[in-house]
Amino acid sequence: MSKVRVAGFSVSLDGFSAGVEQSLGDPLGRRGPELFQWFFHTRTFRSMHGKEGGSVADIDDEFAHRAMDNFGAFILGRNMFGPVRGPWLDDSWKGWWGDNPPYHAPTFVLTHHEREPLVMEGGTTFHFVTGGIVEALERAKQAAGHKDVKIGGGVSTARQYLKAGLIDSLHLASVPVLLGQGEPLFEGLDLHALGFSVTNRKSSEHATHLTLEKA
Repeated sequence: MSKVRVAGFSVSLDGFSAGVEQSLGDPLGRRGPELFQWFFHTRTFRSMHGKEGGSVADIDDEFAHRAMDNFGAFILGRNMFGPVRGPWLDDSWKGWWGDNPPYHAPTFVLTHHEREPLVMEGGTTFHFVTGGIVEALERAKQAAGHKDVKIGGGVSTARQYLKAGLIDSLHLASVPVLLGQGEPLFEGLDLHALGFSVTNRKSSEHATHLTLEKA
């Protein structure tokens, strides 16, 4: 049975999953890259960007691979897609990832402003959804078929789906970093009350990987 999953989601020790002041030069916000040091060194990450090398057969690469495996559709927030705000002035912005984004599946972008679907190389098509998180999930499930749907971020999008009780599984990479400020993942959320419990925990030099499942 297909699931709705959050996977590969980093969180600092003080509860932040993105830095402040996202911009074209800082897509993860200031100090945001510190949250993903567990990911950047893996072979999975490097191969996603057409590069060779990287660690393999270690804990970080195991979870990095899982974070992109068996997904038939993705859901992203507007901020995850790019720094452009407000109405789409034109179709020039096509995401952070170049001509061949790493999704290789239908990808649904939450927005308040209509835009025609954007077909990219490698099987990724961005669909812009103005009807909210439930409509996006319904469309993503239909597109995914028997595979899972990944809620890819950013923080606000993950929080909305968690608060609505629409997430089945959550993989968090808890990293030994204190951001001090940023976008908090857990503020106002009671994961226990939402039915989650920790079902797996593995640690590497760079992160503690926690898998939370609904009972």
